[in-house]
Amino acid sequence: MENEEMLFAEEDRKTVAFIKNYLPQEVKDKFSEDDIYYFLDAFVEYCDKKGMFESEEEECDVDLDEAAAFMAQLAKKEKIGSFEADDVRWIVDGQMEYWDSLNEE
Repeated sequence: MENEEMLFAEEDRKTVAFIKNYLPQEVKDKFSEDDIYYFLDAFVEYCDKKGMFESEEEECDVDLDEAAAFMAQLAKKEKIGSFEADDVRWIVDGQMEYWDSLNEE
């Protein structure tokens, strides 16, 4: 199990690095690395609430604006910080771009 956890941690690190490079400068300054890690988990929570992990389909349609709004509200509710959904959307877009880049390999 330890190896699996290390693989997930390494994948998260790569995802965060990709997203940090993906964000435009004016948005990049609004998020710490810890914030980005938080939003990776918040996105998973959004997908879980939408039942996407229960789907048999390989691809799920994600409403990116809805996901970003959910994630921004969750961060506020959990006292992580107050973030604009439009800014969080950049993180969601970056994560999706990263996943797309893995599928191209």
